[in-house]
Amino acid sequence: FYNWNRVLVRYCDGSSYMGYVEAVDPNAKIFYRGARVWRAVVDDLLAKGMKDAQNAVLSGGSAGGLGAILQCDNFRALLPSGVKVKCLSDAGFFINTVAISGTRPLQEIFAGVVATHGSATNLPEACTSKFSPELCMFPQYAARDIQTPLFVLNSAYDYWQIIQVFLQGVFDTDGKWRNCITGITRCSDSQIQALQGFNKQFLAGLSSICDDNPTRGLFINSCFCHCQSEAQQTWLSDDSSRLDNTTIAKAVGDWFYDRNPFRKIDFPYPCDKTCRRAASV
Repeated sequence: FYNWNRVLVRYCDGSSYMGYVEAVDPNAKIFYRGARVWRAVVDDLLAKGMKDAQNAVLSGGSAGGLGAILQCDNFRALLPSGVKVKCLSDAGFFINTVAISGTRPLQEIFAGVVATHGSATNLPEACTSKFSPELCMFPQYAARDIQTPLFVLNSAYDYWQIIQVFLQGVFDTDGKWRNCITGITRCSDSQIQALQGFNKQFLAGLSSICDDNPTRGLFINSCFCHCQSEAQQTWLSDDSSRLDNTTIAKAVGDWFYDRNPFRKIDFPYPCDKTCRRAASV
């Protein structure tokens, strides 16, 4: 992809570009119109030459990675039929985690996002016809019916999800969890066991899209990190993380150009010895 045109779309709406509310928030004086922003950006790019592209990838990291999943089929529909279109989600496979506290914090957050941003009408209809709108913010539900080729790049020990969701409600008065999350080698046996519990939840959520669809690509490693495609050191370098001795860049490239339908899921921590090379945040 070194000679491709690249466009950075700033993430600024708080709903992974799924929102549209006509009225202005009277208190915050904010427009919740992420879906409209998204369409305006794509229309502008099409007018500037993207309509003449031969290949196109919609990608994003974290909340942008979630947006890449949710908008994947919409992106395909907006481009001419002759264009080769695929989508890449980096650290955007958020799962409906049961936290250590026994609650589902992210489901509650997504319910608030849907209510505030009016996202129900913009989420994939194939999902909302079967599940509640807040569940359709989760790729484990929304990605099942995506028709456009999709590559999921994620850690099965996603740093952000573990800290912000899985450990929510944990009172770390003695600082043991703080020591653990800032250096996984300092985690106690009981903490590692808890993290393995998150790993099992993540892989169970991921299994919903791990069908026989040959257009789906997977690079699921066991590194304690969040986002791996945005920095050269993790995307493609001598010391970047690997699965099956393959870098992320090569895996994605082989998948996009149909050289190899890369679908690899790592063994549980600490089996992957390349994780010491991956960025921890």
